Order: sequence, then structure tokens, then C-alpha cells
Amino acid sequence: MTSARFATQRTYKTGPGARGTLAGVDAPTDSTVDTADRPVRFDTKIAVLLRDDLQSWQRLNVTAFLVSGLAATFPELIGEPYQDADDTLYLPMFRQPVLVFAGSKETLGAAYSRALGRGVPMAVFTSDLFSTGNDRDNRAAVRAVRSASLDLVGLAVHGPRNAVDKIVKGARLHE
Repeated sequence: MTSARFATQRTYKTGPGARGTLAGVDAPTDSTVDTADRPVRFDTKIAVLLRDDLQSWQRLNVTAFLVSGLAATFPELIGEPYQDADDTLYLPMFRQPVLVFAGSKETLGAAYSRALGRGVPMAVFTSDLFSTGNDRDNRAAVRAVRSASLDLVGLAVHGPRNAVDKIVKGARLHE
């Protein structure tokens, strides 16, 4: 897997179009305050940006697929398992909020370019993936298209708060 090229770099501040390998990425650590009198503040942010012309089922499907890529790549984003008062156990989830944004095709393209330029880890979902039915075909559909020609309908990023804010600039919080 180390020979595969991913849109990420170790420092998150790179030149335009920079790419690196995911192996060796030092995931940012969050300094959080977890006390009853002060809110938890994360140094990183998780954001999903969806094209604003998607149908409801597509928005939900794309979001689920995109965040699964972040969870698989950055296990430190996952918190502890949940347990209720009856000792029933539940699966763990992200330990920090996921912000979901919407924007035009142009907004999505600009965010994609900014994420690539900053080397921020990114998951992408293209319109072609609505017509495939499995992971192998999904990867082949993305592989068949050059970066500049991807028909993006969604992307997800995880990185330093300020970098993610700049990436999703121009998008609005999803309603």
C-alpha cells in the first residue's frame, strides 16, 4: 500500500498539487479539555462537502461512504465503545463532530484543489459511483478518470482546523 499515491502529506502545508504516501503520515493529535466546566476543543476538524444538487438518499449514501474512509485511515478519530445503564454495549463512533457542508459543483472543485494543494487527507465520491455496486468497481471508476476530470459529488477531509476551514471556504453548512 505504500506505493499507492494519496492526496496527503506529513505537514499538511505543501506546494500546489503535492501528493505523498499515506504510510508515514503523522496524524494530528488533539489537545482537548474534557472537564464539566469547559467544552472540548479539537485541534483538528472532520468535514464532509456535498454537491448541493444531490437527492436526499444520495447525500446520506455519499456521507456514509466518505466518512468510512476517514475512520479506516485514522483510527485515532474513533472514541471508546458506548454502554448504557443496562450494560448493553454499542459500537464506538467518531470522538469529534463531523461537519457536513453543501456547495455547488464549482465550490466542490475549489475545495478539492485546496485540499490537494495543502496535502490534507481526502476521501472522494464521484457521480460514477452511483452506478457501481462494489468496492472494486468503485475504485476502478475513480482510477479511470484523471484528477482534473473527476465529476465530484462529495469529499471528506480531516486535518488541522484552520486548513479544513480554508478548504471548505465558500460552502455552507448542510441543512
